[in-house]
Amino acid sequence: MKRREFITKALPAAAGGLALSGCAGAQQGPAIIDQPRVMWRMASSFSRSLDVLFGAAELFARRVEELTDGRFTIRVYPAGEIVPGHQVLDAVQQGTVQCGQTASYYYTGKHEALAFDTCVPFGLSARQQFAWMYHGGGLELMREILAGFNIVSFPAGSTGVQMGGWFRRAINSAADLNGLKMRIPGLGGEVMSRMGVTVQLLTGAEVYMALERGAIDAVEWVGPHDDEKLGFQKIIKDYYYPGWWEPGAMLSHYMNRPSWDKLPSTYQKAVETACAEVNGWMTALYDTRNPEALARLQQQGVTLHRFPADLMAKAEQLSRELMEEKAAANAEYAKVLTQWKAFRDQSNRWFATAERAMQELTFRAAP
Repeated sequence: MKRREFITKALPAAAGGLALSGCAGAQQGPAIIDQPRVMWRMASSFSRSLDVLFGAAELFARRVEELTDGRFTIRVYPAGEIVPGHQVLDAVQQGTVQCGQTASYYYTGKHEALAFDTCVPFGLSARQQFAWMYHGGGLELMREILAGFNIVSFPAGSTGVQMGGWFRRAINSAADLNGLKMRIPGLGGEVMSRMGVTVQLLTGAEVYMALERGAIDAVEWVGPHDDEKLGFQKIIKDYYYPGWWEPGAMLSHYMNRPSWDKLPSTYQKAVETACAEVNGWMTALYDTRNPEALARLQQQGVTLHRFPADLMAKAEQLSRELMEEKAAANAEYAKVLTQWKAFRDQSNRWFATAERAMQELTFRAAP
């Protein structure tokens, strides 16, 4: 099958993801009964304690099993049980596991443009990322890159815009970042590095201990729900926003290409359907649980702070410069950036019209 034909046939409708939970019956019957039993392993970049992130992988596996009448089963392993959290791409590429749940920006050391599969600073919101991936050509571009790693990828959930994280000392200007040791991944980490931060890339299981021992001075993870579970509020009480480096971070499910090609088409469709359902489920669940968790954090004495204007302006400038530098050095990156910017600019014009007008009316209350 030609790549473009595969992309066209494979893409599920993102908007329909939440409605797919009732479709199991459509997949069952003689076509499924006649299919072989298949057992896969899935490595996640996240720990069991992160119930939304890891829970999304568990939901995916459960839905695939249901959609195939129990004939295609996937066992999900948390970070560290098969491979460390930041080695999921390698495990899938090498066939150590047949599939993985991860965030592609963990692997920008392998290919800079993988950042766009998750998010880039001052980039797309969750809704814009969905639109770009499903209907704006983004998924096709990402699959072109990941094909070089023996991987077929699927969008598999978004956190929405994230928080800016927890800081031991007050950040009143961009200069206050100088000398900080901070856990932050992706292009946002590179921007922070240019602003004087010593950047560390740690998994969720590692960050609390590093923060408690003073090995890092600041940490960002996702948002109130996950941050409360990880217990950062027990160590630091100053919580900053917004997470300008992650305006709509999207996770991905990776499939080992040879394993994927061996699947019956009905099983492939089950995977596509389950990924689409997970994509909507995760964002909706975070949007439900984050407000509740934020209220609890404030009741525990956590104080919210907005990043100062000069820091935001400098970070945006550095982000733009970094992306242009990468494009000048890498033709594949330049191809993605050019297409992405065209989509972003058009999308922003629309969102700045009706969406912003409504937000100004409905989001007036300060945190």
